[in-house]
Amino acid sequence: MNLFDLSGRTAVVIGGNSTLGGEMAIGLAGYGARVAIVGRNQEKAEAVRSRIEQEAGADAAACFQADATSANDLRRVLEEILAWSGRIDILMNCPGRNSVTPFFEISEDEWDGIMDVNLKSVVLACQIFGKHMVTSGNGGSIINISSVSSETPLSKVFTYSASKAGVNSVTKFLAREFASGGVRVNAIIPGFFPAEQNRKILSEERVASIMGHTPMKRFGEASELQGAAVFLASERASGFVTGSIVRVDGGFGAMTI
Repeated sequence: MNLFDLSGRTAVVIGGNSTLGGEMAIGLAGYGARVAIVGRNQEKAEAVRSRIEQEAGADAAACFQADATSANDLRRVLEEILAWSGRIDILMNCPGRNSVTPFFEISEDEWDGIMDVNLKSVVLACQIFGKHMVTSGNGGSIINISSVSSETPLSKVFTYSASKAGVNSVTKFLAREFASGGVRVNAIIPGFFPAEQNRKILSEERVASIMGHTPMKRFGEASELQGAAVFLASERASGFVTGSIVRVDGGFGAMTI
């Protein structure tokens, strides 16, 4: 029995045009899911779609343009994806925005912008796509992308840390709310994976600090998130898993002194 077979399933990856979101989208497609790549930058989305089609076939993925913080955009994309595939079984929320602004200098606009991308987008997607999944009667899996800073706040990323703590709370709350509809809700906590949004804060000093707090003494490779994504997406593999926060962090969360 193949516990990780996603054949016949449709996955919506919001932020699937990002470094980490793209790799997880590719992983889901590799196990048989049709993948809807949702994001604002269609050039990056097309690059992910091309990689998927090379490995999984010409109809394995499609790109959809939307601002993840816009309810109207997400409602439109929901209808477009249903017209393309006819169903939605997996929702992955990957949008992310970061900033290194010192606490006393954070403006309201910056706070609102980061909260909108990192937290509001998750709530909106779970309202719009989650409602369809719950009411369709087909069940499904929602996977939110959190951060190591959600539980142990990191220096220099105050708003980002607060937003990701909110993602954890939303994940657990909705796991309770959606369970009766057969929809599981979990989150992945990636460790340190050099990506577009965090490269600018990875100074030599900060890298040394990260390595000193990571037992495996290295950064993660984006492809190393695929296994957790496929596990949580699969009903056979994780059908009794909901409300969980899965760490893929090289031991960062287990380190103290």
